[in-house]
Amino acid sequence: MPTKNRDPRPSRRRHLVALTALTALASLAVGCSSLRTEDDAHAAPPAARPAAGQPAAGQPAAGQPAAGQPVAAQPAVAFPQAAAGQELNGRLGAAERESRQQQAELAAARRWGLAALPLKAPAAPAEKPELVAGPNVLLADGLPPVVRRVPTEDDVVFLTVDDGAEKDPEFAAMVEELGVPLSVFLSDYLARSDYDYFRDLRDHGVGVYNHTINHPDLRRLGGDALQREICGQQDRLEQEIGARPRLFRPPYGEYTAAALRTAASCGVTAVALWTEEAFPDHLEYRYSDAKLHPGDIILTHFRAPAAGWKGTLSDMLRRVIDTATAEGFAIGRLEDYL
Repeated sequence: MPTKNRDPRPSRRRHLVALTALTALASLAVGCSSLRTEDDAHAAPPAARPAAGQPAAGQPAAGQPAAGQPVAAQPAVAFPQAAAGQELNGRLGAAERESRQQQAELAAARRWGLAALPLKAPAAPAEKPELVAGPNVLLADGLPPVVRRVPTEDDVVFLTVDDGAEKDPEFAAMVEELGVPLSVFLSDYLARSDYDYFRDLRDHGVGVYNHTINHPDLRRLGGDALQREICGQQDRLEQEIGARPRLFRPPYGEYTAAALRTAASCGVTAVALWTEEAFPDHLEYRYSDAKLHPGDIILTHFRAPAAGWKGTLSDMLRRVIDTATAEGFAIGRLEDYL
């Protein structure tokens, strides 16, 4: 007998029942989720809830110390851009400092009435120039060299000041503010009234050297007198200034072999003479070309205004600086070269 087709409706009913059950379960799940969200909202404010991957409140993060424990310094992370910025800032800072220094130097030059900003001396040579016998360098075996002009190709001249009679505070202030590298040769009988003045110059870079005790003509002295005048002043300056001088200038530029031997016996290594003499209103030149040369040694004196000295020590210094600058020379430190 042919089989009768079954009524499909029971199957459809089972399907509807299953679908209804699944819908109910889904609604229940959504409701539970909504309830959990509301409960969480009432349980804690958002700031108290840690973000995903962060430790719960009150717990230290991985690699971090617990509360109350010292925090270790973390190494700074260097980025190429940051390093370049720091380098640029460093260059800008150096340029700004240099600009300020130049402005300060220019202001000082104007205050002291200079015609132009003084030229800066080159760095001291790594080795002092070799002294070779010639018209400006006298050499003899066993004796200190006698130098009128230092053999150098540097555009530099040297200013030296003798005796120590006039102790002008304005001159000292000018030397200090402009940073002029003087060398002074003192005679004790003139300097002894105020060695503090020369100690202050020393503290600002001025070299202090020997010009005898009483400024005699050394050609007229015997051995004992030479010892008292030259070596006595070596001892005196070591006591007053704190260093035994290496350089010596004989009074009037006059000396004998005996005087040079005496000077060498008490620590003198070179004798400095001169090629020009400076006054407040002019310079006198040893040679007929009447101009400065590299390595020239300029002589002047600690003098007050008087006949033959028409001005102050500051006037004299201004004259020397302006002349050197106009001729393309800086004033250098004699002891760096001699």
